[in-house]
Amino acid sequence: MKQDHKITAFTLSEMLIVLILTAVVVGLAFSVLSLVQRHMTSIQNNFQQATALNKLETSLWIDFNRYNTIKYNDIENQMVFSSEIDSIHYTFTKEYIVKTLDTFRIPLDNKTVFFNGDVIQNGTIDAFKLETSKAFQNQKLFIYKDNAASAYMK
Repeated sequence: MKQDHKITAFTLSEMLIVLILTAVVVGLAFSVLSLVQRHMTSIQNNFQQATALNKLETSLWIDFNRYNTIKYNDIENQMVFSSEIDSIHYTFTKEYIVKTLDTFRIPLDNKTVFFNGDVIQNGTIDAFKLETSKAFQNQKLFIYKDNAASAYMK
């Protein structure tokens, strides 16, 4: 009586096919992971840009409504908010905006200042519009304040 002890195992070709399929699946997983990482980075950048723009808008809105007099100097590219107690300066450059001790890294394409709805170059203002660069999706900020009667007196 002869007993047949056959060992069940995978053949070499079956093992090679499994290894090849595993390599393809791992390669696809890494490419999908790379795409997800790029999307997460772009979402994070967009969030940071929106946050910076919101901080600037909030800061300007508060200062516009806190100070009595707002003057713009086109030569120095500077906006001065002043009251009887103190003053704050905003300096505008092409790449950023500096407020006394804060810096907003928001590149600007255009800014327009207004008094009584008219575009002006220098002097007392009551509104202004900022247009960001393409890096910030060309967003626009418009900040204004209601003038007190003292603004019209010379």
